[in-house]
Amino acid sequence: MTLSVMITTRNRLVELRRTYHALQQLDPPPLEVLIAMDGCTDEIVDLIKAELSQARLFVNRTGVGSVVSRDRMIREARGDLVLALDDDSYPEQLDCISRFTTFFEERPRLAVLHFPQRTDEYRETLTQTKFGSEHLTRSFANSGAVLRRATYLQLPGFEPRFYHMYEEPDYALQCVAAGYDVCFSPVVTIRHHYSKHARDEIRIHQRHSRNELWSTLMRCPFPFTLGLLVWRVISQFRYACKRGWSWVVREPVWWWQALVGVPHCLRNRRPVPWSGYKRWLRLP
Repeated sequence: MTLSVMITTRNRLVELRRTYHALQQLDPPPLEVLIAMDGCTDEIVDLIKAELSQARLFVNRTGVGSVVSRDRMIREARGDLVLALDDDSYPEQLDCISRFTTFFEERPRLAVLHFPQRTDEYRETLTQTKFGSEHLTRSFANSGAVLRRATYLQLPGFEPRFYHMYEEPDYALQCVAAGYDVCFSPVVTIRHHYSKHARDEIRIHQRHSRNELWSTLMRCPFPFTLGLLVWRVISQFRYACKRGWSWVVREPVWWWQALVGVPHCLRNRRPVPWSGYKRWLRLP
């Protein structure tokens, strides 16, 4: 099996350089590296083109979001497998590609394989040695996951309207409902430097909440849809309350954004069987 690597970036050249250098050390090397420059400045685009000319580059002059960028790269990748990374994350094991391919060759129903991350966001993980045992999950992180491309092409895939956030659990739901596995394994670890550049916690929360609601509307079968929609709103509001008053007063922002997207969700509604949805909800 062959493997492509895909990375989305937005004006984080230092992080991208470090990740690309780490990928060049892999043995065996990936079939190709695809990089989507999403809304980068002209200066950054020119520098990436000059320094990383061996990669397949996709330039979105106007930002379309990481979700659309990843969907395009998966569809245009040449590999059987696609390793999804952020511009600030990379595998720590140099022989990781051999480990990936072995996993997928032995498990034909495996759709996504993801890994523990040593991240600056949680400092204790930087020295952690035990990350738990292999198990099935209901989500994964695109900062360190391998997707089987053939399976992706059979399913709706990442929802472009999401722009950023929540495409992973939504796609995992599609996989589980279709009888495929999403698996966590410590066979490889990901070093995630987790750059704080261009990160806004409240905006991330709002996008996550909005997209979670949209996913519920598109995937959850009737009559369970209404109950889960109410539960989603209440659970996210409770989280905002824990973060403080400044979060609470801004919570209606995503409510309005979610309402604007309802017609799109209804037009693209493809509910999965309740048995599959329930199986997905029960996964960790």
